[in-house]
Amino acid sequence: MRITFIGGGNMASAIIAGLSTLGRQDLQLHVVDRNPDKCERMKAAYGITYSNQLSAADIDADVVVLAIKPQQLKALGEQIRPWMRQQLIVSVAAGIRTATLAEWLGGYARIVRVMPNTPAQVQLGVSGLFATEAVRDAEKQTVTSIFEAVGKTVWLQHEAEIDKITAISGSGPAYVFYMIESLASAARTLGFAPELADLLAKETFKGAIALLDASGEPPATLRANVTSKKGTTEQGIMSLQDDGLEAIVTRAAQRAEARSIELGDQLSAAE
Repeated sequence: MRITFIGGGNMASAIIAGLSTLGRQDLQLHVVDRNPDKCERMKAAYGITYSNQLSAADIDADVVVLAIKPQQLKALGEQIRPWMRQQLIVSVAAGIRTATLAEWLGGYARIVRVMPNTPAQVQLGVSGLFATEAVRDAEKQTVTSIFEAVGKTVWLQHEAEIDKITAISGSGPAYVFYMIESLASAARTLGFAPELADLLAKETFKGAIALLDASGEPPATLRANVTSKKGTTEQGIMSLQDDGLEAIVTRAAQRAEARSIELGDQLSAAE
């Protein structure tokens, strides 16, 4: 199977790194990117082939992954339109809806839209996937195998759910980083040195997630287990509840979803 990546940025590099660990001899990975130094590094690390200028030969692949900036996608679609045959198009460009991309491709509709997240760079990502009706089940399985190389995959029934998953797993790592920042700030307020405060906050989050994975219990159960009645943790949790942490996080997700919809409207309407 030949997979061509148009764009060799962080997400393409993460996917290629994940695929390279599978040891599949049938995979041929090809990258199109204008930066020759970047391409040479990827060739040395993962054994890819590459081109610095896009041509019809680059698009002669089973799967073509569009991993460029959304603002560049219209021009790219119009460029590769004459070269469309039976390729499966996979777009990780945020905001561009499948109907718009199909229009830019001259009506070509074998498209899967993917919303990955940044932990894909360490093979711990979550990717939301949506396929048009023109995509066959076997092709959906192919896309699943590609993105399972960088984490978990979730197939969505409606394209509008892309905006929802963007608000949760797409933007979610930033929420977590901010919470770690906040816990570290609290540690500094209590008198810890900055380096130790950062260590305590990071390792606390890391350990909590590891425990959650290992235990198989829901977060609410683990929280209850550590929250002794009239104990220290109870006071901390009560403060978070009084300040409305759940409502704060929900509002953040709602605002992120609204912005995702807005950006999708703008980008998909761009001339």
